[in-house]
Amino acid sequence: MGDLKITLTKSLIGQKPSIRKTAIALGLKRPNKSVIRKDTPYIRGMIRKVSFMVKVEEL
Repeated sequence: MGDLKITLTKSLIGQKPSIRKTAIALGLKRPNKSVIRKDTPYIRGMIRKVSFMVKVEEL
């Protein structure tokens, strides 16, 4: 499995607590900031939960 570049495209302000905690667990704290994570089923599940506010690229 490769790597994923995950970018937060929307602010966490006003989101439900579970959505905020998931985004922070991915390492996303500010809009337009990116992190690189391994492509695992666990990470894919987290991305699916916050899919409306992130952009994902495969590296």
